[in-house]
Amino acid sequence: MTDAEWAAVRDLLPVPGWMEGRGGQPEGYCHRQMVDAVRYLVAGGITWRAMPADFPAWDRVYAFWRRWRDQGLIGELHDRLRDRVRQAAGRDTEPTAGIIDAQSVKGATSVPAATRGFDGGKKVNGRKRHMVVDTLGLLLTVMVTAASVTDREAGRTLLARLRHRHRRIGRVWADGGYTGQLVDFARDMLRIALAVVKRSDDTSGFSVLPKRWLVERTFAWLMRSRRLARDYERRTDSAEAMILWSMATVMSRRLARRRH
Repeated sequence: MTDAEWAAVRDLLPVPGWMEGRGGQPEGYCHRQMVDAVRYLVAGGITWRAMPADFPAWDRVYAFWRRWRDQGLIGELHDRLRDRVRQAAGRDTEPTAGIIDAQSVKGATSVPAATRGFDGGKKVNGRKRHMVVDTLGLLLTVMVTAASVTDREAGRTLLARLRHRHRRIGRVWADGGYTGQLVDFARDMLRIALAVVKRSDDTSGFSVLPKRWLVERTFAWLMRSRRLARDYERRTDSAEAMILWSMATVMSRRLARRRH
């Protein structure tokens, strides 16, 4: 991170328990070095043991990343960054609308059979990333499943998570894969208007569809991180943590440019 980016991130980092008098051993490492090391791994797509020598030892970095995953600290940092980016754009911190979609990616040999599947539509053997973003393309919630899980099946859980975390959400745009009973479930149980944006029957080839292109742009942002070009994680929560780290990098750089 540049100094400007670190200045934007530093005040948003979760405060360790020992600094608030909640016990625990004081940390013996620099947070900036650890965050830089994890971001380097996500951006470069390297293995943990290939961590360059100018970063802390790989097992220390992995222990830091694992603790942030298990305790939800990366989610906490990600949400704080998203609030800052929305404020900088003149938006309220709590969104009222979102866009839902899914992305299938190939799974590496490290992905166990229990959490991988085959997406017949995309012809992909691996996992699927189900995401809801706001109208700026910023991530609101994410869920990683086997690629064989349909959009409608995952949509129930994903929209329930969205309602739990963002109480003001009233409308979500989706593609044709979310039609059917999911629309009624979202309206009756979650009080969310699920608006399906379909392609015109007369349209041939690629076309930019209203609202839906926002989540496609977010998928493109994630593909800049080589660790996310394919799913390498043994656990689905690890895959979700990698996505949060990638989006945190996108947002911190945006804040640094505004600050500069």
